[in-house]
Amino acid sequence: MAKEQLEVLHALDVAKTQWYHFTAIIISGMGFFTDAYDLFCISLVTKLLGRIYYHVDGAAKPGSLPPNVSAAVNGVALIGTLAGQLFFGWLGDKLGRKRVYGLTLMLMVLCSVCSGLSFGHDAKAVISTLCFFRFWLGFGIGGDYPLSATIMSEYASKKTRGAFIAAVFAMQGFGILGGGIFAIIMSTVFDAKFSAPAYQVDPIASTIPQADYLWRIILMVGALPAALTYYWRMKMPETARYTALVAKNAKQAASDMSKVLQVDLEAETQKIERLDDGKPANSFAKIFSRRISSAQSDGSPAKTMNAVQEVYRIARAQTLIALCSTVPGYWFTVAFIDKIGRFTIQLMGFFFMTVFMFAIAIPYKHWTHSENRIGFVVMYSFTFFFANFGPNATTFVVPAEIFPARFRSTCHGISAASGKLGAIIGAFGFLYLAQNQDKAKADAGYPAGIGVRNSLLVLGVVNFLGLLFTFLVPESKGKSLEEMSGENEVEEEEQEQ
Repeated sequence: MAKEQLEVLHALDVAKTQWYHFTAIIISGMGFFTDAYDLFCISLVTKLLGRIYYHVDGAAKPGSLPPNVSAAVNGVALIGTLAGQLFFGWLGDKLGRKRVYGLTLMLMVLCSVCSGLSFGHDAKAVISTLCFFRFWLGFGIGGDYPLSATIMSEYASKKTRGAFIAAVFAMQGFGILGGGIFAIIMSTVFDAKFSAPAYQVDPIASTIPQADYLWRIILMVGALPAALTYYWRMKMPETARYTALVAKNAKQAASDMSKVLQVDLEAETQKIERLDDGKPANSFAKIFSRRISSAQSDGSPAKTMNAVQEVYRIARAQTLIALCSTVPGYWFTVAFIDKIGRFTIQLMGFFFMTVFMFAIAIPYKHWTHSENRIGFVVMYSFTFFFANFGPNATTFVVPAEIFPARFRSTCHGISAASGKLGAIIGAFGFLYLAQNQDKAKADAGYPAGIGVRNSLLVLGVVNFLGLLFTFLVPESKGKSLEEMSGENEVEEEEQEQ
């Protein structure tokens, strides 16, 4: 076997960092900013939805979503995302990355707006409408995963590819941060404009009628960043790797990249016919990814505040977590992934996640005392930091690099969907498992579980298993995409002809 690579692909591999690289990061990254905003903003308003639509007269605590409703509201977008990852990943290989890219964005814009609308005013109508549109919102978000990763990987050079793909993914951190900050601003404005007593003072008056607008505004604003980047997404040319290796159009690939790179490139039609002749690729790996999302208040009882103030407390907690651990973790990955490699970062991330998870779980009673709350927050933040300076980022980067062009979007979609399935199982499994072992002490509507401590121990074991599976992941640092997938290999006798 001999190595042979198209000039246009080689030019992309060795290109110095140019403006088009940053343009691609911004265009793709704004999609991920929107993805994170839309997926995480629901956790900011679920408590408010409970107060507005599930109030019980005479109850000691504010209204809350029933378990099945809470599961639907929080989980339907994740299910839609999983389906979208599989469908749009496959479609991206069939129709091209660019053509499908705009479709996913428009779906996200439309469904973000519609999520804040409702057919009717009663709880059933509002929640049904919300769940319907959040499923399709998740469906569009799901398409952004394989398409953004694939486009960025196919545009980037060998030297900086990991950092650029990770930078796109890191925009999720800013999306979470942006959602929290916007919710803080809006809840502050509403609380100042429409003052209300705490629930324990006046249960009815504690939830102002205008609060129904607050959650809708928070959800609908997610459409703005996606809408602002639609034009630029449509201006991006199709990636040369799709055009040359999948569509087999050497002339178009050379023409597109000549404009992007501002160099003259030859259309190598005969070489395309020799490359990627249908033989199986030689680098496949099973990738596990896991995303944990959580928003917590500061521990103050809900009855001591009004509905809008509770939104503020939850948003503040999410913002602090994003600012102190999530965002730094992402950007540490950007800074180091092309220096120490994907394998090292993923191994290190899983190792420290395991350590900190067990450090929280084993002496769990110690952390439940109020005087140890700061220590708990520090441990919790370190766990999030190494999730993002670790497998959360690398399992987005690696699938975009190790598969051949004709399967790249599809396989990334499958990898991402596997991670999303883990997130769904983890999120809802933990919700039920973490319930008190005494059913009388479990949350209303939930069966008895195994307790928080035992649930954390289970998560620690899962992290350790992730560490072991990391040894199956190939290192792609400094290698071309075609070298990883075997697409630049041709038979020597063919080359001689």
